[in-house]
Amino acid sequence: MDVVVITERCYHLLILLGVCGVLFCAFAACTTTQGTISPAENRTITDMVGRTVVVPSEIESILCTSPPSTMLVYMIAPGRLAGWNFAPVKEYTPGRYAALPVVGGWFGKETGNYETFISMHPDIIVEGYTTDGGAALASVAERQRKLGPIPVVAVEDSTNTTGYSEPIRFVGELLGEEERAEAMIAFYEGILATVTERVASIPDGERVGVYYAEGPKGLATDPTGSQHAELIELCGGRNVADCALTPGMGMTEVSMEQVIRWDPEVILAAEPDFYATVRADPLWQDITAVKTGRVYLIPRTAFCWFDRPPGINRIIGIPWTAKVLYPDLFTDMDLEGLVREYHDLFIHVSLSDDQIHRILNP
Repeated sequence: MDVVVITERCYHLLILLGVCGVLFCAFAACTTTQGTISPAENRTITDMVGRTVVVPSEIESILCTSPPSTMLVYMIAPGRLAGWNFAPVKEYTPGRYAALPVVGGWFGKETGNYETFISMHPDIIVEGYTTDGGAALASVAERQRKLGPIPVVAVEDSTNTTGYSEPIRFVGELLGEEERAEAMIAFYEGILATVTERVASIPDGERVGVYYAEGPKGLATDPTGSQHAELIELCGGRNVADCALTPGMGMTEVSMEQVIRWDPEVILAAEPDFYATVRADPLWQDITAVKTGRVYLIPRTAFCWFDRPPGINRIIGIPWTAKVLYPDLFTDMDLEGLVREYHDLFIHVSLSDDQIHRILNP
């Protein structure tokens, strides 16, 4: 009888120990999973408007709400971009990137759709059209609310021609592409310093009068104070447009009489159709820029060099604009070499000598 009692007790004890062992292993497994995988999956950052944001440790898929931020991401880490706000020019964009879907966005034109952005399951969404300080914080918070659990990361100064270094550096660090970002910054800051130092010595009364001709007839423009026309004054020109500033997308409509009265010495043409016809158009014949042959078509490769969007795509527009306005001041500038280097570094495409010649001599 004693043996039976001991056996039963041992039996029940063994069962109890076994159950405890299973529970312990299960608990240990859960503890190990949460302790090793969860922290590795996420990290906490501070974005450029001071928000604390939890983002994936490995960011592989990114959408942006506006073209300046989209171009910033593409130029730093093209393989992470999941879609465009509008399509780049395919001739100058590597095929695998040109084929990315166009998802729209919020940049004056309200073409974005929150459901579309959410359905693409990006790791993060970059809000980069924010140059207005406190108002930017409110707009980013509203964007986050509408996008739900997808982290929204704010990038400042993506449209500030003299302030591109910090957003480039921030996105480089965010994506682990610090080396490329620093190379881009060195290229940009070298150009910016050369141009601004040289044009600083030009007296106000000797600065070239420039008209930025937009639209198919050249009768839309952006005056001083518009982010769309920043390169004129940055490169030592005098923006002749004395008209109202249209917020957002810009492009204030003006009359032929106003342009004649302003009588620019240089016309920068945004549209190929206008550029092709302006020199033969009798309405424009008495304007100094037309009479002296100083009408220039703004180059556009993957993206425009001067504007639309006013993002870091304008970096190559700085030396182009400076040399157009003051060719004698920049005779030693190797514009062809800069164009080649810019496209290799920023656009991820190599241009031939013939392509560069055609771009600079339309």
